[in-house]
Amino acid sequence: MAARPFIGISTYAEAGVAWGVWRLDAALLPAGYPLLVQRAGGLAVMLPPDAPERAADTVARLDGLVVSGGPDVEPVHYGAVPDPRTGPPDRARDAWELALIGAALERGIPLLGICRGMQLLNVALGGTLVQHVEGHTGVPGTFGRHPVKPVPGTLYAAAVPEQTDVPAYHHQAVDRLGRNLIPSAYAEDGTIEAVELTTGPWTLGVQWHPEMAEDLRVVRALIASAAA
Repeated sequence: MAARPFIGISTYAEAGVAWGVWRLDAALLPAGYPLLVQRAGGLAVMLPPDAPERAADTVARLDGLVVSGGPDVEPVHYGAVPDPRTGPPDRARDAWELALIGAALERGIPLLGICRGMQLLNVALGGTLVQHVEGHTGVPGTFGRHPVKPVPGTLYAAAVPEQTDVPAYHHQAVDRLGRNLIPSAYAEDGTIEAVELTTGPWTLGVQWHPEMAEDLRVVRALIASAAA
């Protein structure tokens, strides 16, 4: 039996997390992310935040990379003035995950960006973001659902050829596309819901949260590419 590929997943640094009698700083990841990778056939490796100069060494030990969801990307990375509705920056996380994305692209390993991860992929390649999209974030702490339509002939359409409802929670979106990125799915209102790289390794970003869904096809495509 072929070895299961190692898939790294970026994590959150959070201060003062409580469990049991303890309240300590922690590197966290919602359980849906590693479970998604495991259910799709990979071995999940959680990547705590680290110095950006260590990203290449980290990626060298992986077969694939997932950049997880989270807070807004600081607008300075795409030359914009912060909108009043943009959340506070996490500069250490921005720097680490941008370095991970750069190292993954340079090494040629498959990469999946989820929500913030898709937005950060676009920014890493010179694109920009819409800092606030009305109607894409519902009740705080609750994932809404909406239909996403694939673009025929894309990597995403090869994995999920039909329109499907997806779980989503975001208020930012891709504006100007980064270098060599194309849209591979849209929401009904025209928001870009998936992007992919036209050159180099298998690279896909999705605006929604597949870790909150039963559909494993996107991550199975990542695993298949990583295994190859």
